Amino acid sequence: MAEVKIIFANDELISGNEARKNFVAQQKAGHCSVLIEDMHYIVIKEAEKANLEKVRSTAGDIARDLAAQKVDKATVQEGVLGKAFVSLDNEEVYTAFAEGWELGSYQFLSYKSEAERFNTELRVDESNLQAAVQSGKIRAAATAFSRDLMNELSDVLNPETYPEVLKKKFEGKAVEITVHGKEQLEEMEMNGLLAVNRGSKYRPSFVEIRYEGDASKPLVALVGKGVTFDTGGISLKSGKDLSSMRMDMGGSAAVAGAMQLLVDSQAKVNVVALIPMVENTPDAHSVFPGEVIRYKNGKTVQVGNTDAEGRLILADALIRAGELNAEYIVDIATLTGAIVNALGSEIGGVFGDEELSFVMKKVGDHNGDFVWPMPLVEAYDKSLASDYADMNNISSLNFAGSITAGLFLRRFVPENSKWLHVDMAGMMSKSSASGYYTKSATGYGARLLADYTVEISK
Repeated sequence: MAEVKIIFANDELISGNEARKNFVAQQKAGHCSVLIEDMHYIVIKEAEKANLEKVRSTAGDIARDLAAQKVDKATVQEGVLGKAFVSLDNEEVYTAFAEGWELGSYQFLSYKSEAERFNTELRVDESNLQAAVQSGKIRAAATAFSRDLMNELSDVLNPETYPEVLKKKFEGKAVEITVHGKEQLEEMEMNGLLAVNRGSKYRPSFVEIRYEGDASKPLVALVGKGVTFDTGGISLKSGKDLSSMRMDMGGSAAVAGAMQLLVDSQAKVNVVALIPMVENTPDAHSVFPGEVIRYKNGKTVQVGNTDAEGRLILADALIRAGELNAEYIVDIATLTGAIVNALGSEIGGVFGDEELSFVMKKVGDHNGDFVWPMPLVEAYDKSLASDYADMNNISSLNFAGSITAGLFLRRFVPENSKWLHVDMAGMMSKSSASGYYTKSATGYGARLLADYTVEISK
């Protein structure tokens, strides 16, 4: 099929014909197909409680439906989106629509032997809004990059190859990338990272990506957990299918996507990405429960459970952020199952500076990477006590796991830095396609971190 046109439900073609009007009104979805005189139209229905997330979701649904029908291109008629979402800022609507369209079209087909990629091209008949559309495409591309990283296989994306993927992605762009290998990590005393990776056949890495869109701005450190596969180590995970544990590097994917978005949009920020990369596997050389890790800052940690490895490598990265004198730090990780129990699978949790937590919530409400401020309950801090080290990496409590994980990380936050911790475990993937989300990796956090960085840099 060559082309369809996208119109609004109050278009004369629909509102001027009672049968068509009733047909559209009876459809449960936010859009529907109508054939009029051999022309295929997609009709966008009037949205109740219109917001930008509704715009993105509508676009994603349409794009996926049309791609399934092998439609070559879809044209948004002039003024259509402004009428459909009249209560919203017009430029933001077009940015959100283009973003949702591209993300709804996302496919990861690297290992599908017979699948062929097909996307329906979006065209917008409004010359004065092309910049807004392009902005949406830039945002979508960054999130799609995060999805690609999360979806990739662990034998393809591992602590040795991951740095090369990032170097290739940012080649020729205004960033400085530094890759610290095992020897450098030993010199830097990144002992948490080294301990977690001991059982892997791959050598660990620590990647720093520096972007100075405006060097006068305060330095923001974005820290992402890069566990390319998490078996649990000696504290082995159980389950019918552990394939999704290749996505335990979702925090690092969020950081990488955020950096792409900031660089490609030429944001006026001063930011550094810090990504520790390991694989957590059982082996004769693996770290054992009961061992003690001594960190560069002198603190010692008893490894109570090797499946609580994310916080062990994030601690190294937080110490590194302090060495770089970062004024703001955000770490993001698929850290605990407890956050899923608390918040479910539609929103992440944010811990740390109370005022900044609500700044991030507002950012997420606007861009679709939803997050909810969570408490760091002081009474639970003592549950991290160890009999023979400064602390244990797991709590003695059988509840509040996401809170005690945050309390553990707080112990490694530099004294003069403003810190947030995002637990995105519930947002790692989707079990089915809906809106602009496809089944599997979400790319959550890329937009959240980028937009938050811009917001606090104003």
